[in-house]
Amino acid sequence: MPFSIAISSYRTPFAKNIWIKLFMLLFGAVWANSLVGSTDYANWILENILVFLFLAFVCGTYRKFQFSDLTYLLICIYLCLHVYGSKYTYAENPFGFYLQDVFNMSRNHYDRIVHFSFGFLLAYPMREMFLKWLKFPRWVAWMLPIEITLSISGFYELIEWAVADVFFKAQGDAYLGTQGDIWDAQKDIALAFAGAILATTIVSLIKKVFNIKEQGETIA
Repeated sequence: MPFSIAISSYRTPFAKNIWIKLFMLLFGAVWANSLVGSTDYANWILENILVFLFLAFVCGTYRKFQFSDLTYLLICIYLCLHVYGSKYTYAENPFGFYLQDVFNMSRNHYDRIVHFSFGFLLAYPMREMFLKWLKFPRWVAWMLPIEITLSISGFYELIEWAVADVFFKAQGDAYLGTQGDIWDAQKDIALAFAGAILATTIVSLIKKVFNIKEQGETIA
C-alpha cells in the first residue's frame, strides 16, 4: 500500500486510498468522542468553529488540489490534538494534568502542546501547498510556512480575545485558557513559531542527509 510524500510524483485516487480513509475514521472517532463527552458544549462549539472551516477547505479543494498522504496524516494528528482539547477545555485537559503531576509543573500545559503542534505539524503541509500547488520557488516554500505560522498565531490570539470578550463572556476564561499567566498569548505564539522552525529544519536535514531532490524517489 503506497504512502505518498510531498515530492511523490503520484497521488492515489480517494476510492483506492486506504490511508486517507483510515485518517478520516480516526479523526471522526476522536471528534465524536470529544462532543459526546464534552464538559462544556458552548466551549466545544467555540473551539470547533475553525475546525469546521478548515475541513470545509480541505474537502472542498480535494479534487483540484490533493495533498500527499504524509500531509493528511500530519493534519489528522493536529486536528485530533485540537478537538481532544476542546472536549474538556484546554485548561482542564486530563492529559495535561497527568503531565503536570509527572513533571511537577505549575500549570496544565496541554494548550502549549497544541500551539507548538500547530507550527510543527502544519509547516510541512503549507510547504507542500506552496511547492506543488502554487509553484513557488523552493526557498520561498521554506520561509513562508514559518512566517505564516507566526502571523496566524498572532492573529488567532486577537480573534480569541475578541470572540471571548464580545460574544462569549461566560466562556472567556475556559476558551482563552490563560490560567493566570499574563504572557500566555505571547508564549503560545512563540511555541508555534518554534514548532514551524523545527519542522522545516528537520525536513531540510533529511533532504541533505539522504540527498533527496524535489522530484526525488517516492517511499512505500
